[in-house]
Amino acid sequence: MATTTQATTEAHGGAHAAGGAFPPFDSSTFGSQLIWLALAFGALYLLMSKVALPRVARILDERNGKITGDLETAAKLKSQTDDAIASYEKALADARANAQAIAGETRDKLQAETDARRKALEADLHAKLEAAEAQIVAGKTAAMQNVRGIAADATAAIVQQLVGRTPSTDEVDAAVSQSLGR
Repeated sequence: MATTTQATTEAHGGAHAAGGAFPPFDSSTFGSQLIWLALAFGALYLLMSKVALPRVARILDERNGKITGDLETAAKLKSQTDDAIASYEKALADARANAQAIAGETRDKLQAETDARRKALEADLHAKLEAAEAQIVAGKTAAMQNVRGIAADATAAIVQQLVGRTPSTDEVDAAVSQSLGR
């Protein structure tokens, strides 16, 4: 018993052999295809207009609102930052001016103290110089008086050695006065 199997490419029922056209291009089905196209398009249109597009529009509106809110918040924060920077710069300028004023006052105060100390030291040195000069004059006067006495003693000793006799006090005083130029 031999069975043979054959493969065929025919459609079952012999539809291929009858009309031979691709069903969407079959002119006898155009009417029903147009109705189904209209129904599918209408259903898709209703689905899109009632469900999908409102969701997309709501998402876009929310996104737009969030972006607008973020931009407004950013503008407010930028304004606050600008205000803070301006107040910081003003405070910094005030602090610099205050520091310069304090430095100027301190410099003037120290200069006045230095001048007062210098004047006090100059006055003290001047007083010491006058006292030293007075001591020098007093010492010179005392020395000169001692010189007269020493000169009188030396003259008497020299005359006694040279002449061999002791001169009188009047003679010695006259000789010392003559040699001192008085």
